[in-house]
Amino acid sequence: MELRTVLVDDEQLARDELSYLLAQLGGVEVIGHAGNGVEALATIDRLQPDLVFLDVQMPGLTGFEVARRIIDGGPTSHVVFVTAFDQYAIEAFEVNAVDYLLKPVDPSRLEVTLQRARRRISFERMNGQAGAPGNRGLHTGLSNDQLEKVVQLVAERQSRRERLAIKVGDRFMLVLADEIVFASLADESVTVITTQHTGTSNYRTLDELQARLDPAVFWRVHRSHLVNINKIKEIVPWFSRNYILRMKDEKATEIPVSRTQTRRLREYLKL
Repeated sequence: MELRTVLVDDEQLARDELSYLLAQLGGVEVIGHAGNGVEALATIDRLQPDLVFLDVQMPGLTGFEVARRIIDGGPTSHVVFVTAFDQYAIEAFEVNAVDYLLKPVDPSRLEVTLQRARRRISFERMNGQAGAPGNRGLHTGLSNDQLEKVVQLVAERQSRRERLAIKVGDRFMLVLADEIVFASLADESVTVITTQHTGTSNYRTLDELQARLDPAVFWRVHRSHLVNINKIKEIVPWFSRNYILRMKDEKATEIPVSRTQTRRLREYLKL
């Protein structure tokens, strides 16, 4: 059975990675993509896929809010939640959903998910359940009350994304925000340096990237540089009372601090 699927994630690189993994496993046709909750609602309603891979954390509407809005009506699609949360964060709310996957998605785990989806869909088709009046809507297995609790949990535990997708060579990697040492803009491309990888972000500007990160941790110390203040190895005095930041990456990269940010740095470090 070939599964018609829609991928929903606000990060293009994350969708590309999942699409690649699905193509490797075979038996899946990706018929649509959506980059946010509103777009997801329209895409699912228009295409009526068998299966929807739905990111939990998205701007505007979370994946759980998307599911809640169409649970009482809409296409007969099954949902797999994709999340950066550990298993225990949503385990209590998993009642009858096809599955949920943890980021970064493991190929063997994804194969298990597809097997579960095929079994459920085959069972429903054999019993004439698909499309029946009482079965319309997304088959999340979660009641509205349960979805509401999960939405609250998401809001309480994480107001900003904990993982980001970066392109490293020909592959896409999902990295923890805490692993980011700094990001730099050059030649209209944002390069992200982590403790283990150097890759290209799908965000076109540092402003877009910064909006996804904790402003208390990630500082725009220069128009071309965004740094994780917890990854500063050394602060080197520079001319005109300015500073150079020596970072904790392998190259001990030196990043200049602009005049406007020098005062903030002094106040924070009590220099």
